[in-house]
This record gives sequence, C-alpha cells and structure tokens, in this order.
Amino acid sequence: MVKICCIGAGYVGGPTMAVIALKCPDIEVVVVDIFEPRIIAWNSDHLPIYEPGLDDVVKQCRGKNLFFSTDVEKHVAEADIVFVSVNTPTKTQGLGAGKAADLTYWESAARMIADVSKTDKIVVEKSTVPVKTAEAIEKILTHNSKGINFQILSNPEFLAEGTAIKDLFNPDRVLIGGRETPEGQKAIHALKDVYAHWVPVEQIICTNLWSAELSKLAANAFLAQRISSVNAMSALCEATGADVSQVSHAIGKDTRIGSKFLNASVGFGGSCFQKDILNLVYICECNGLPEVASYWKQVIQVNEYQKTRFVNRVVSSMFNTISGKKIAILGFAFKKDTGDTRETPAIGVCQGLLGDKAMLRIYDPQVSQEQIQRDLSMQKSELDRPPHLQPASPTAIKQVACVWDAYEAAKGAHGICILTEWDEFKTLDYQKIYDDMQKPAFVFDGRNVVDAEKLREIGFIVYSIGKPLDSWLKDMPAVA
Repeated sequence: MVKICCIGAGYVGGPTMAVIALKCPDIEVVVVDIFEPRIIAWNSDHLPIYEPGLDDVVKQCRGKNLFFSTDVEKHVAEADIVFVSVNTPTKTQGLGAGKAADLTYWESAARMIADVSKTDKIVVEKSTVPVKTAEAIEKILTHNSKGINFQILSNPEFLAEGTAIKDLFNPDRVLIGGRETPEGQKAIHALKDVYAHWVPVEQIICTNLWSAELSKLAANAFLAQRISSVNAMSALCEATGADVSQVSHAIGKDTRIGSKFLNASVGFGGSCFQKDILNLVYICECNGLPEVASYWKQVIQVNEYQKTRFVNRVVSSMFNTISGKKIAILGFAFKKDTGDTRETPAIGVCQGLLGDKAMLRIYDPQVSQEQIQRDLSMQKSELDRPPHLQPASPTAIKQVACVWDAYEAAKGAHGICILTEWDEFKTLDYQKIYDDMQKPAFVFDGRNVVDAEKLREIGFIVYSIGKPLDSWLKDMPAVA
C-alpha cells in the first residue's frame, strides 16, 4: 500500500488529501500538523474550515484510509510520498521584507524530513513557493540525507475557495514539475499515477521544476490582474456614467478575453493573490527586471486604491463624517462560501471606517466574532504566523460589535456596507431594514449584489461599485 503524508492541515492540505483518500482507496493518507486544536477539529464533527462538500468527503474516508494526527515525525518516516503544505507568508523584516516569501516553515519541514527518513521519499511542494525553492530544498535534503534518495516535485494547487472540492473532483489541469533525470521522471510518474485514479491523463501536465513553480505564481498574477483591470474600469465608469456590469458583459463576449473574473468589487482577497504577486515582484527585481516588477506591482496598487476609494465614498456621502455613526458591515470573508478572511478587503475597509471613528456592527454567516476581532486588532505580521504562534486572544475593539444576522447589524444604522457576495444578501427584506435605520439610509454595495433601483424606490441612497451615481452621490465629492 502506498502511503502519503501531508505536512500542514490547512485550506490546501486538508481538502486535497481528503479527495485523494476518497478517490484512491488503495492509498493510506495521513494529514499531520503540530497545531493540536486543528487536528482535533479535523477528527470532530466541526471541521476547522468551511468548504461546501468537504464534510461528506471527510466522513466517507476518515478512519478508513484518511487520518489526521499530531505525530508528525512518525507518519513522515513511514510515508512514500510527503506533501508539504505549510505557510509561506511574506517576509516582514530582513532581505526582501514586504515582498519575498518567508520560507522558514518550509526549511524546517525539509530538515525534519531529512532527520526522520529511513527510506527513499518523494517530497512534493504543495504550498506556493518562489521559483527555485526546489533547488534549496533539494540541497537541504541531499546534505542531510544519510544515503537516502529524495526526489523533489512541484505540484502547485489551483483551487478556488468556495469551490475547492468541485475543483479537486474535476480539475482544469494537474501540474507536476520534476527533474529531467531518470529518477525525476520516475517520481513524476509515481505522483501522476495517484491523480490518474480520477483525472484524465491528458489533463495532467508534466513540466520541469521551474516551469511548475512559476506557473502557479503566473496563474494567480493573471487572475488578480483581471480583477484590478475591471476595478480600474469601475472608477472610470462612475466618473463617466457608464455601467461596469454592461462594460464587463460586452468585453467578456470576446472569446479571447472571456467572462470570468470580470466582476467589479471592493477588491480581491484570499491567501494567495497579494502574496504571490509580491513574490513575483521580488523575483523580477532580483533578476534585474525592474520594468516587469513595476508592471505587476501596479496590480496590487490598484487593489489598495479600490478599498481606499470605497471608504472615501462612504465618508464623503455621509456629510464627510462618520464619527460616532453606526455602520452595518454585511460580509467579512474574502468571498462567499468560505470562512477564510486572509487578505479580505473587509479588513482594509473596516480599518478605514474605524479610523474615522465609525461604530461597526459586523455580520458574516461563516466568520466567528473571535476571528473578526483578531483580524481587526492584530498586525498583519502576527496574522501570517501559524496559529500556535499567534497571540492567544486578540484585543477587543470597542467600536466593533459582531452580530448574528443582517437585520440586527442594520438596526439603527446610518449606512450598510456589503463586502462579501453571500447569496442571502440578495434576498433580504430591505423594506424591513430601511424602516429600522436612521435616515437618510445609505447602502454601499461593494459587490454589486443588490438591485439598486428597487432599493432606491424603498428610499435608500445607493452606491454600487462602477455603476452610474444617483443624484445624491453626484453632489458629493468622490474623494473625502
């Protein structure tokens, strides 16, 4: 029986290994993590992450050929294939601070693998890493190998949170990069055989190591670039009276462009986009390509601008002051169908509103009060650490209250900011909400989920990203 061990039980490791276990009943899969509360949650009825369909997959396999454990060294030693899916946050100090990936956790994982291994192993990069990381990992393993052979593969994930299980069942492609040596090719085929249990072989792409590593960064950069492009257009649409939804629909009909990732919003989030682009910028700078680095840097700058622009619109619309005013925040996760708040634009927007002394009442169906307080009170460098290295309990922010539904959030509020496109926000009883709000009542739709005209008929003053401004907003300056 082939044995697989995955180091890291987060958003990538957990779902990926669960699907491998489901599709490959002849393979034993163990997910290991040193953070005990996370492993306890994986072994309970309340999984540590929310992802549609994940519960069913885990329950079908757990205890049969899928296991979750804190005994990292034992299971790494027994495995034939070791996936490494650990944090690679952006460095906060030292060389490359603010751009380069911090490979501390990756390096310690590699050293541990070398220490405990007594048989040959295939080591698979699953977390997103900079180009040429495999070379560094290879050196660590080789110099500590004690005669054991290690083959390094790059197998980046292309999952979208909210549809991760669907993406794993029917991937666009599986990418495997390895050395162009007989041993490297043999390792590629071993991993290819795992995925071939359910993925058509023509969708399994095999490349050299560096192409696989760079393809992941390039894919995320291209996707983020599309969002920043349409968000840049949304600002121009507001200035000219064009409708960004109509513009997106028109250009999306061009088969060379396509319709995906062309929805204007308050900005992109998630664990990958910003981190990977900063990484790309750093690699370009290190390779003497400042113009290329500058090009990709602009994608992030537009994303930051979009969040600032949204906050400025809220403040300027509400008589240029929100001090002491109650504002309802609907949605805190970076997108619907996930509880993930990493790099969510809601953090930047809420911090901007808090900076102007607003009182926030926040509702999200999948994000806990503790997580929201943690995200708003802690430094980003602290949030990027693994959970066991983060402060035990965040400082509560007095201006922030977390509530159990949208109606409670909006009660007595001066304005509503929609920051996540949860389906339930489309079907709320907005007449009831309007009746319970201060007047004039504002809705700032950062995801274009509501019918602005219907809300205006009720009496709301509505701002929708990239849509023609109503007369009230035209009279207010766009920049506070």
